[in-house]
Amino acid sequence: MLPTLSERDVDRIIEMAWEDRTSFDSIFRQFGLSEQEVIALMRRELKPSSWRLWRERAKKVSNKHEAKRSGEIDRFKCSRQRSISFNKVSKR
Repeated sequence: MLPTLSERDVDRIIEMAWEDRTSFDSIFRQFGLSEQEVIALMRRELKPSSWRLWRERAKKVSNKHEAKRSGEIDRFKCSRQRSISFNKVSKR
C-alpha cells in the first residue's frame, strides 16, 4: 500500500524515476518507497503507453540499482536535466 503523498511529491518521484541516473535506492531514501511501490505508483499515474515505455527503460538501465552501477557515477541527477513541474517539461 502506497503512503499518502502530496501532488508535488508524486511529481518529484515520477521525475526521479524517469531519470536514468536516479536509483530506486535514492527514491527510497528520500520518500521511503520501495522499488515495487515506485513501480505501482508509476503504473497508477502514467498513461498505459508511457508506463510501458518507462518499464522497458527501467529494466534496461542498470543504473536504477546502486549495486549494479559503475563506480564512475557519483550523482543521481543528470547535469543536463531540465526543470520539470507537474509532469510537463518547462520551456525556458
